[in-house]
Amino acid sequence: MPQPPYRSPRGPRRPGTDTDIDTGHSPGLLPTLTADTLVLADLRPRRPLHPRHPRHPTERGRRPPGPYRRLFALPGTRAFTAGNLLARLPMGMFSVSAVVMIASTRGSYALAGAVTATGLAATAVVAPWTARLVDRYGQARIAVPATLCAALGSLALVLCVRHDAPAWTLFLSYAATATTPNTGGMSRARWAHLLRGDPEALHTANSFEQSADELCFMLGPVLAAFLCGTFFPEAGTLTGVVLLVAGVLLFAAQRSTEPPPRPAPRSGSPLRAPGIPPLLVICLATGAVFGSMEVVTLAFADAAGHPSAAGLVLGLQAAGSFAAGLAFGTLPLKGPAERRYPWCIAAMTALLTLPLLAASLTGSLPLLAVALLVAGMATAPTMITGMTLIQARAPEGRLNEAMTLAVTGLLSGIACGAATGGWVAEHLSPTAGYGLPVTAAAVALVLSLLPPRPDRPGAGTGGTAPTLQARPAP
Repeated sequence: MPQPPYRSPRGPRRPGTDTDIDTGHSPGLLPTLTADTLVLADLRPRRPLHPRHPRHPTERGRRPPGPYRRLFALPGTRAFTAGNLLARLPMGMFSVSAVVMIASTRGSYALAGAVTATGLAATAVVAPWTARLVDRYGQARIAVPATLCAALGSLALVLCVRHDAPAWTLFLSYAATATTPNTGGMSRARWAHLLRGDPEALHTANSFEQSADELCFMLGPVLAAFLCGTFFPEAGTLTGVVLLVAGVLLFAAQRSTEPPPRPAPRSGSPLRAPGIPPLLVICLATGAVFGSMEVVTLAFADAAGHPSAAGLVLGLQAAGSFAAGLAFGTLPLKGPAERRYPWCIAAMTALLTLPLLAASLTGSLPLLAVALLVAGMATAPTMITGMTLIQARAPEGRLNEAMTLAVTGLLSGIACGAATGGWVAEHLSPTAGYGLPVTAAAVALVLSLLPPRPDRPGAGTGGTAPTLQARPAP
C-alpha cells in the first residue's frame, strides 16, 4: 500500500520546502538558546561530496592538470609515444654514422657525402609512396615490413663497408633505407585521429611532436659520433637499426590508437589539394634555413680553430627550439593558424639576424652559440603551425602522405641549403654564409603572405582536423 505523505507533528509543510507552516522551522534543525544567542543546530543528513568536488578533502589545494598531463591521460598515448620516440631517435643517427663509417674505412668524405645524398634523394621519391600505403592499408601492416626492409639496407651497407665491396654497392645499400616510414608523421596522424574536434589539444600534441623531433635530431648525431668514435665505426649504424626496429614494433603493437585505414580514398593527391602546394614550397625554403645554418656553422667553428665545438653550438640551437616548442604547446590558441603562420615566420626571420650579427661584428664562437640558442626559439612554433595547416588541408584519407610530403620538402631544402652554404663558406667566407638562412626565411615569409588561390568548385579538404578556429581564450 502506498505510504501517506509525511506530516510534521507541528503542522503541514509549505509546498516545495521542508519548513513547517506553523513553526517556520525545518525538520532536523534544533533551535537552542545560549545566553542571549539563538543557535540552530542542523541535524539533517548530508550527502557525501563527489571525489572530484572542489571542496572534497582530496581535491583541496590540487592544481588543475596541465595540457601535457591531460594529453597523456588518454588511453594508449604513452605506449605509442614511447615506441615512436625510440624509433625516431635513429633518424638523427643514420647519416652521421654512415659518413663516419665510410670516411674512416674508405678515406673519402666525398664518397661518404655522395652515398648519403643518394639516400636522401631516394627517400624523397620513396617516402611519399610508403606513406600512401600506410594511409590505405594501415600503419601496422605497412610500417613493420617497410622498417625491416630499411634495416636490411643498413645491415647490407655495414657488410659492404666492412668487406671492402665496390663503391656502387654502398649506393645501392643506402638507397634501400629509403623505405623507412615517417614515424613522426604516423604519430601526428594518431593524435589527429584521437583529438579530432579539439583544436587546442591537437595544438598541444603537435607542439610535443615538434619538440620530440628537435630532441631526437639534437641527441642523435651526438650519440652516433660517440658510438662510432668510442667502439668501432659500424657501432652507430648497428645501434640505430636495433632502436628503429624495436621502436616501430612497439609503436605498431598499439592498435587501439591507430587511425582506421582508408582502402579507397575518394580524394586526389595532396599535391593537387587546395592550399597544400604553397605550404610545401614554404617547407622547401624552411629546410634551406636549416641546411645552410648547419654547414655554415661547421665552417665557422673550423675557421675559429674549434671544429669539435660545432656539434655543441648546433645542439644549443636545437635546445632552444625544443624548449620553445614545449612552451608554445601550453599557450592558448588565438585566431586561425593561417593568420599565425606569417607571424611565426616573421619572428624566425628576425631572430635569424642575430647569428649574422654575432658572426660579422664579433667573430666570437660563444656569442654565436648564444645567438643560435635564441634564434632556435622561433623554429618550433613555425614548424608546429605549418604542420597544423598541413593536417587541416590534407585530403581525406591521405593525412600521412601529406605530412610525409612536407618532410620531403624539408629534406630537399636541407640538401639545397647545405650545398649552397658550403659553396658560400668556401668561396666567400663562413660569416657571409649566415646571410643565407636569413634570405631563405625571408623567401618563406613572402610566400606565406601571398593571397591564397580560390578553391576549385567541390574541392574540400575533408581532413581529419578540418577546423582550426580556436576557442576564445579564458
